[in-house]
Amino acid sequence: MEIIRYKSGMDVDALLNRGTVDRMDVEKTVAEIIENVRKNGDSALKDYALKFDGCEIDNLVVTDGEIENAYNSADRDFIRVLEEAAENIRFFHSKQKRDGFRIEKENGIILGQKVIPVEKVGLYVPGGTASYPSSVLMNVIPAVIAGVSEIVMVTPPDKSGNIRGDILCAAKVAGVNKIIKSGGAQSIAALAYGTESVPKVDKIVGPGNIFVATAKRQVFGKVNIDMIAGPSEILVVAEPDANPKYVAADLLSQAEHDRLAAAVLITTDESFAKAVSDEVDRQVRLLPRCEIAAASVENYGKAFIVDNLDEAVELANEVAPEHLELAVNNPFDLLDKVKNAGSIFLGKNVPEALGDYFAGPNHTLPTGKTARFSSPLSVDDYIKKSQFIYYPETELEKAKDKIALFAEREGLSGHARSVTIRFEDEK
Repeated sequence: MEIIRYKSGMDVDALLNRGTVDRMDVEKTVAEIIENVRKNGDSALKDYALKFDGCEIDNLVVTDGEIENAYNSADRDFIRVLEEAAENIRFFHSKQKRDGFRIEKENGIILGQKVIPVEKVGLYVPGGTASYPSSVLMNVIPAVIAGVSEIVMVTPPDKSGNIRGDILCAAKVAGVNKIIKSGGAQSIAALAYGTESVPKVDKIVGPGNIFVATAKRQVFGKVNIDMIAGPSEILVVAEPDANPKYVAADLLSQAEHDRLAAAVLITTDESFAKAVSDEVDRQVRLLPRCEIAAASVENYGKAFIVDNLDEAVELANEVAPEHLELAVNNPFDLLDKVKNAGSIFLGKNVPEALGDYFAGPNHTLPTGKTARFSSPLSVDDYIKKSQFIYYPETELEKAKDKIALFAEREGLSGHARSVTIRFEDEK
């Protein structure tokens, strides 16, 4: 890890090397895939399965029998952990559920807001270098709590045309209604426009590679999306008496995700930073995904030295990380000072992986500094709100001249007349 003495005014973004990727070729390819799926539906999805996944698909829809076989043959310890994690996620997200409101004034005016679940949601679950049953739980359970009536999951098949058993088990535990054997940009297109086998949805959620992210961006407006997720990030603020072995392990927990993942340390002591860096170098060789983690650390692993913890939090707010660990003795003293972070892990015994799998808060988080203005996935992402207004005729009459004045000031005489015409004498 590169060790940097932080000074006010430094270009932190440049130091972290979180540059943009040239997407022009990807944009063109994705646009062509989307258009093909729009025109050719299931046939296009099957062609892409053969081209990209190396398998022939007869039936794109996973059958109930396939799901039951996966669940019944799964390791029972894993199923128990999956179900306990799901219960923790349900408990936390149930606190996010909100009700509408209705205001009835003495003069008969009624105002209010309805909270309505999104009707149909599509979930993308990645394949590739790793698959994540935890992401199934995190994306589906809040949707179920919100009251979404249909949840359609798309995920790439393996070369035999099957979906990994762990993913099917998580889908059953979480409450997925339909599973489609399709991945990549083509599956996003199918969710947005519908095919013979894939229902057209109202919102698409879930992480994916650059082709999936680009497809989500291109279909936005036709459907809603959750966010455009970038590479994983972790930032650890640590006091010098923290255990460098633990801090290094926590940094590597994100570095192993992706060669573009970022692992950042902020501390007040340079010798501690060096100890963590040495531990990262030692531990990275022990990981099965060591090549990915090593590339991440080489390019995006940084350790900043600051004067005090207040400056550490200020720098963390500037970075606005996806995951922020406060590995300090009194983390709650710093909590109110944190302004920009996806999820905050308090104390020296709260590794980021606790949030990834088990504690209950969501692990689908804003990346790439978007924590400055966006939030973790929640029940709120699966609802919409409508407002309503009722005025008795007598109250509209009292307000008509004020409404007309406002409308005429904006040059919208038709607006004004739609009110005043109701009180003109009939001739």
